[in-house]
Amino acid sequence: MKITVKVIAKAKESLVEEISPNYLKIKTTFPALKGKANEAVVELFSKHFCVKKSAVYLISGEKSRVKIFEIKT
Repeated sequence: MKITVKVIAKAKESLVEEISPNYLKIKTTFPALKGKANEAVVELFSKHFCVKKSAVYLISGEKSRVKIFEIKT
């Protein structure tokens, strides 16, 4: 399953907001430096969908605010 995610780094709080079934907005308190925000997004993403972090793959958008993730089960 592929899901588009808009990431907001350095937010006041970490949260996951479901905009539509295949589009999420994720806020994280981590800065977008050295992949720290991406790691935090993977963790929040995996908790939201109740899957292991190893099942979540970043497909595109490593340095973009809009990313595409895939969940492999």
